[in-house]
Amino acid sequence: MKIVVPMAGRGSRLRPHTLTVPKPLVPVGGKPIVHRLVEDIAKTSTEKITEIGFIIGDFGAEVEKELIEVAESLGAKGKIFYQEQALGTAHAVLMAEEMLDGPVVVAFADTLFRADFTMSPDVDGVLWVKQIDDPSAFGVVKLDNEGTIVDFVEKPKEFVSDLAMIGIYYFKEAQKLRTELQYLIDNNVIKSGEYQLPDALRRLTEKGTKFKPGEVQEWLDCGNKEVTVHTNQRVLEFDKDKDLVSKSAKLKNAVIIPPCFVGDNTVIENAVIGPHVSVGANSNVTNSVIVNSIIQKNSTIQNANIKDSMIGNHANVLSSARDISIGDYTTID
Repeated sequence: MKIVVPMAGRGSRLRPHTLTVPKPLVPVGGKPIVHRLVEDIAKTSTEKITEIGFIIGDFGAEVEKELIEVAESLGAKGKIFYQEQALGTAHAVLMAEEMLDGPVVVAFADTLFRADFTMSPDVDGVLWVKQIDDPSAFGVVKLDNEGTIVDFVEKPKEFVSDLAMIGIYYFKEAQKLRTELQYLIDNNVIKSGEYQLPDALRRLTEKGTKFKPGEVQEWLDCGNKEVTVHTNQRVLEFDKDKDLVSKSAKLKNAVIIPPCFVGDNTVIENAVIGPHVSVGANSNVTNSVIVNSIIQKNSTIQNANIKDSMIGNHANVLSSARDISIGDYTTID
């Protein structure tokens, strides 16, 4: 089985953290969002993952190398594809058309999930959905009496369903999806300037493809600073039984209140960390108290009292700051 991961967007709502790093590579619980996404799918798949394709923008050679390493860490071959224009979700998936053959999972790297990603060989496809209170801001699916998906409605103004599509899809025969995606492009089936994946899904159902809904226990957003910090908290809770403090971290008169992630070669001195704090590799925290926050790699925190915050790579916080969101190479003193 193959996984296709569209991730060409820069994540403007998460700025300044996405000015230098694509949103799917922002770490939560010490691991990039996209790495956790494909890892969770691979864990529950009954089939071996042979290839993982990443559809990106102009992110640079270093990002591409990191993505290939993510695939290889799961025993799969990594491939890079490019979406040079933001022409919608259908257009993005079609950029990996050479992979759209046989069983394929398409997983948009915008959010994380707690779900059963088991793909039954008896169904044509699975669309994972989450029941939500206000479906008007999402694409939703309609089911028939047998629980089969029969229609897709984007941001309904009137109630038609409360089952929101969350961005993960399984196709038993992805070549059929490829055909319908190409149809949209060839016939300029476009809405609001974009080619939309639900239009291809609708054509598949009209031709007899039977999609079943997949159940999601928890849907974790990473769209802005507040929800990304919350997602970091939840991920640390999921991993709390693991040893999350690196053996190479140097702890001097430090109190770690679990669950916390502490990366390689991090120094924590005269400080209280936690709960729900992630500190990236090679960072230095001294004379500080940090609660429910993300600190990325190679950053320095001194004499600070920080809560509910997100701090980028190579950043310096040298004075008290309670709730902040600063990007890479930023200094606050």
